[in-house]
Amino acid sequence: AAGRSPAPAARRRAALHWIAVHTVAIAAALFFVLPFVFVFLTSVMSDDQALSGDLWPTEWNWSNYADVFNTPGFLDWWRNSLLYAGLGTLFTVCSSIPVAYALAKFRFRGRRTAMIMVISTMMLPPQVIVIPMYLVWAQQLHLSGSLWPLIIPMAFGDAYSIFLLRQFLLTIPREYLESAKVDGSGELGTLLRIVVPMAKPGIAAVALFQFFYCWNDYFGPQIYAAQNPGAWTLSYGLESFKSAHSVNWNLTMAATLLVMAPVIIVFFFAQKAFVEGVTLTGVKG
Repeated sequence: AAGRSPAPAARRRAALHWIAVHTVAIAAALFFVLPFVFVFLTSVMSDDQALSGDLWPTEWNWSNYADVFNTPGFLDWWRNSLLYAGLGTLFTVCSSIPVAYALAKFRFRGRRTAMIMVISTMMLPPQVIVIPMYLVWAQQLHLSGSLWPLIIPMAFGDAYSIFLLRQFLLTIPREYLESAKVDGSGELGTLLRIVVPMAKPGIAAVALFQFFYCWNDYFGPQIYAAQNPGAWTLSYGLESFKSAHSVNWNLTMAATLLVMAPVIIVFFFAQKAFVEGVTLTGVKG
């Protein structure tokens, strides 16, 4: 009996540990979920009930979402956001992969200096160069009032994307590349046929980071597209929607959910590749 007595105590400790861990997990989940629940419930309330202290809608007004879509310019903001995020992600990935490959696998004089310069650009706040860049795009190239001043620079690489991809490419054994070159493959063929397929998780992580950044970008459209409502994105248009409907919080919350929905859906389906890519980018320094 004395030998069997520790077993119930161990089971009690395991049960208490399980309860404590799951209680903390549930509390943390509620901490993150409750704001979304509040936004959703407010989005289906009537105008009089929104932000009145009632937590549950007395009447479910699903027509609020239709009213948001019928707001002048809302569909244009959707199109502009998709254009900005789609082209920005494509240009960033296509331009960053060759640079990251060269910094990870090539041996040349000044490689460390080039990597330091790439990292140093990540430390430079965009507000520092916004005035000279605006003068170039607006006065020299006459592209103000559009999103092209934000999209075109992404075709020349992004420091953060280059850094992440370079860290991931360091995890690819050099023997694979040497075998491809022995078979007669050039650098470009090795990159396209060997490196890119093996680097899909890292590329997916970079693409998601860039898509989220472009979709949520408010500062850039405010600088270059503010004077042209036809070029507004959802992030910038949502602010004007809130000003235009400063009393109709139900419509503002409905518009907020519609803006967040694509990001949530994309991350839900791509979270496995995203987590794997972010994890593996830190394996080697």
